[in-house]
Amino acid sequence: MQSTHLSALEAKHAGIERQLADETRRPLPDTSLLSMLKKQKLRLKEALSGGPKSGGAKG
Repeated sequence: MQSTHLSALEAKHAGIERQLADETRRPLPDTSLLSMLKKQKLRLKEALSGGPKSGGAKG
């Protein structure tokens, strides 16, 4: 089941990459949408790599 979960995360990551690419090609990209998509992509990337090892503490 772990590989199914990773496959789903990878599919979401790829979808967000497509959305980012589409939005950046627009004449006037929505910067708030781009910011939201980039944050989602980063969270998915962290989940794919095992997440932050510090317990989520920022610093």
